[in-house]
Amino acid sequence: MRITADLLDTAERLYASQGLKKTSLEELTAPAGISKASFYAFFDSKETLYKEVMIRRAPLIARRHGEVFRRPVSAESLAEVMGTWTVVLTTDPFYRRLFTHPEELRAVVRRIGAEEVARVTPYVIDPLLDYIAKGQADGVIDSSVRPEIILGVIRTIGLIVMNRHLYGDTYDDVLETTIKTLARGLTASDEL
Repeated sequence: MRITADLLDTAERLYASQGLKKTSLEELTAPAGISKASFYAFFDSKETLYKEVMIRRAPLIARRHGEVFRRPVSAESLAEVMGTWTVVLTTDPFYRRLFTHPEELRAVVRRIGAEEVARVTPYVIDPLLDYIAKGQADGVIDSSVRPEIILGVIRTIGLIVMNRHLYGDTYDDVLETTIKTLARGLTASDEL
């Protein structure tokens, strides 16, 4: 148990800072005090360990969104959802890396399969899709657009966060205005 926890802790830190490909087995195993060969008694591959870090981190991300998902769907709460997503991208180095280096997730999917990676979706994606579907059923969120497309629109906020350096002193205003504009555009309300 301790070795598994040490491997997960080390992987979380290293994968966030240098990525899957640049993280060696030796770097992963040394802090746990095991040999590289012993690694395979705990995980099938570095990609499997990556997936387990994703799964371990997912409930933390879900908790950040949980409160806003319990509120009635509105343009304001949709803007809060997007704002919370920006907080995740600015404060969680592992998920920030995952967002900015999609090739790492593709490598994990190739190695261990989409079904295994999908174990994260009940924590992160499903609640958001449920929130969107509820908003559509309530007539608040535009029902002519599939929830998966709306999810994609919400994720575009991450592009602003990842390119913060391009906005200089206007970053906060650009981000806030974009979030409010998207929330108004996806809902039938002018409340923002």
